[in-house]
Amino acid sequence: MNLPEKYLENMRELLGDEFDAYLESFDEPRVYGLRVNTKKISVEDFLKISPFDLTPIPWISNGFYYREENRPAKHPYYYAGLYYIQEPSAMTPAEILPIEEGDVVADLCAAPGGKSTELASKLNGSGMLLSNDISATRAKALLRNLEGFGIGNMTITSEDPTHLREQFGEVFDKILVDAPCSGEGMFRKDNKLIRAWDEEKPAFFANIQRSIIVNAADMLKPGGMMLYSTCTFNHLEDEESIEFLLKERPEMSLVNIANPYKGFATGFTTTEDDKSYHLERAVRIFPHKMRGEGHFLALLKKDGERFASGTAVKPSEKLPEELTEFLKELKMPFDPERITIRDSKVYLMPVHALSMHGLRILRSGLLLGELKKKRFEPSQALAMALKSSDYTAVIDLPVSDVRVTKYLKGETLNVADFNVRDGFCLVCVDGFPLGWGKKGKSNLKNKYLPGWRMQ
Repeated sequence: MNLPEKYLENMRELLGDEFDAYLESFDEPRVYGLRVNTKKISVEDFLKISPFDLTPIPWISNGFYYREENRPAKHPYYYAGLYYIQEPSAMTPAEILPIEEGDVVADLCAAPGGKSTELASKLNGSGMLLSNDISATRAKALLRNLEGFGIGNMTITSEDPTHLREQFGEVFDKILVDAPCSGEGMFRKDNKLIRAWDEEKPAFFANIQRSIIVNAADMLKPGGMMLYSTCTFNHLEDEESIEFLLKERPEMSLVNIANPYKGFATGFTTTEDDKSYHLERAVRIFPHKMRGEGHFLALLKKDGERFASGTAVKPSEKLPEELTEFLKELKMPFDPERITIRDSKVYLMPVHALSMHGLRILRSGLLLGELKKKRFEPSQALAMALKSSDYTAVIDLPVSDVRVTKYLKGETLNVADFNVRDGFCLVCVDGFPLGWGKKGKSNLKNKYLPGWRMQ
């Protein structure tokens, strides 16, 4: 590795006697991880059907190492949203932030969505998740990944956190800030990050991080909790950013992380101020100490007592007949008063609704489908949010059936062997929904979303 000399100098100062062990970690092969979507399947049941050679990630309850040659992103179970592919250390922030069902949660730097998908899985359909990324392009990838996981109780925005703070105030029970950073912890994984690094980057990103975390603290309810993380080693971006927050917002304090993994290192305390702020309660992940890339994490709490979030259900409106007829086919429980129609698109809104006026919103709620000339077409997002038992007409294919791959590639299927009525059918693999098809006699016209298709 052609590591920058100034970076090496910083790491030598940071690690002391461990510096050589850190350098030796670059000779170790990188590791690969996947995280089970517990909203769709339990870890126990996933292991019964998994075709991969998996080893548990010791500090992630639903995370596993896999071998590179397994290629899980090519498997139909990936398209069914049964797991998310994610670097093992990057799974840690969403694991540590203590989400409870019913929470109103914000992920402020969320794209491409790995952490948001886990936060939403923990909510298990309750509460609400606001996932934000300032980049509209990256926010589109965020939307794709959340929909693939079957998440409906969400709002996706593309905003500067300052604007979100001005809009919302103290409304969130939990906030995750996986801040943009210089990426030093990912040097082993990605050579491009090494080439992009220069000694000005840490200070540049530290200024951004400090703006984000102060805004995040101001959006947190009294008694709420925030998880700050980076994938860098630089003290300026890690402990010093936390110290900045604690000085600016004295109502915030660092708390101990429950059941820490034995391979975690503590935050560095180099001054008396560091000790007074208990920076040793933060966590550092080093690749020479555990099987994962570099990360920094700090769990913080805001003084005060949490208050319950209110609910906002809009007055019911008369639904078009074609929509009503389709909804009769659904067996999943939902409140029809939460359904709203905007520009022919039909949404099921989250129970916890926030005022979104003036924000750049990519999606709010679950897109049920679209009204088109006296007919209703269900959406891909709805298919992914359902269980196979939630719809009356199902084409359930075993994973070994060649029609699974044909379906994922957008081809028409022969389904003469299925005794299912004509019309929209939910296409599943081993009982897990993939998308829609429209049956006519013995053929199924493919309705799988073109942008999602297997290449």
